[in-house]
Amino acid sequence: IMAFLLPLVLAASSAFLGVGVWVICSHLLTADIPAAISHPLKLRVLHCLFLLLVTWGMIFEKLRICSMPQFVRFIHDLWPLKEDPDVLVTDLYYGTIPVKLYQPKVSSCVPRPGIVFYHGGGGVLGTLKTHHVICCRLSKQSGSVVLAVGYRSPPQHKFPVATRDCIAATIHFLKSLNVYGVDPDRVVVCGDSVGGGLAMTICQKFLGRPDLPKIRAQILIYAVLQALDFQSPSYQQNKNIPMLSWNFTFYCWSLYLDINPSWKSTVMKGAHLPAEIWEKYRKWLGAENIPERFKKRSYQPVLREPLNEAAYLETNIALDLMNSPLIAEDEVMSRLPETCIVSCEYDLVRDSSLLLKKRLEDLGVPVTWHHMEDGFHGVLNTLDMGYLQSPCSTRILNAVVHFVNEL
Repeated sequence: IMAFLLPLVLAASSAFLGVGVWVICSHLLTADIPAAISHPLKLRVLHCLFLLLVTWGMIFEKLRICSMPQFVRFIHDLWPLKEDPDVLVTDLYYGTIPVKLYQPKVSSCVPRPGIVFYHGGGGVLGTLKTHHVICCRLSKQSGSVVLAVGYRSPPQHKFPVATRDCIAATIHFLKSLNVYGVDPDRVVVCGDSVGGGLAMTICQKFLGRPDLPKIRAQILIYAVLQALDFQSPSYQQNKNIPMLSWNFTFYCWSLYLDINPSWKSTVMKGAHLPAEIWEKYRKWLGAENIPERFKKRSYQPVLREPLNEAAYLETNIALDLMNSPLIAEDEVMSRLPETCIVSCEYDLVRDSSLLLKKRLEDLGVPVTWHHMEDGFHGVLNTLDMGYLQSPCSTRILNAVVHFVNEL
């Protein structure tokens, strides 16, 4: 038996060592770690761990054992959730949609604020467990009832399944506020990354719903708000910065929208949409709408290449407002509720937040904006990572809690 097991053990050890060396080399050769990041070594370690998970996921996908997203979500969910003695956490199902309900244990003589939280993860990697600590802290520190929605993800479930799950779960929650002791005048939708885009989509969808309590505010944390333009300053400046590189962004984009990855070069050059589309949305997406101070770091305007008709036929789904809520008409945007925007300087999708801020302010919608000069995409998830925690994560949480408390 030993003669049989020894080669297997050696082969497995060599594989683990080889993948580890490849990950470290890949990080050192491709990752851009800005000098302004407060703890660069932490970001390097965090990125290597992330690359390690993704690489093993890709290996298992090639071996047809499971997909990369399934593997990463499985590993994430292996860790036991940390309990907070001050927060009651309940696992529920709204139909077939899993949700987590967070309620402060301290009694309250008045109805509490309610927060519906949609997690990030590129629409591919996140789960209820990856954002458990965030929701727990948010509930405890703001005294709110938080509902986290476990929407279905690719590769099994493509667009628009996630959006439909979030809409259905939010409707169920809004119709059950009295059960949870939530004040119907203080219901907030909140999300990070793709979850921020989902939150804004929910706000737009519910504008014409007099049968539901009105959404009081939206909190958008480094939100993904458009899936059209990949040539803005932040896409050029931050294309190789962890934790959201351009390569990984396109992977998530093509998987979530069920688009052939072969269009990567075409999409990057802007040849996937016709000139009239770019002209139509230039007034909202154009780089001229971004403050000059955000263009000082290695940004060069690029001319888009002529339309590739085949690419347009497959990628025009990105024009759906459920994928790009930022391009909704003024009549819709002007009716959105008070908004808290959190952006990070070293984030590929930073400019979506800047463009949204300008649009809402121009339309008279109240905006609270927090820009993290040392922040990167996904930094909020380091909130309870011990050594790997970034101080920026605490500042973001404190800003969100303060916003909720002031409503």
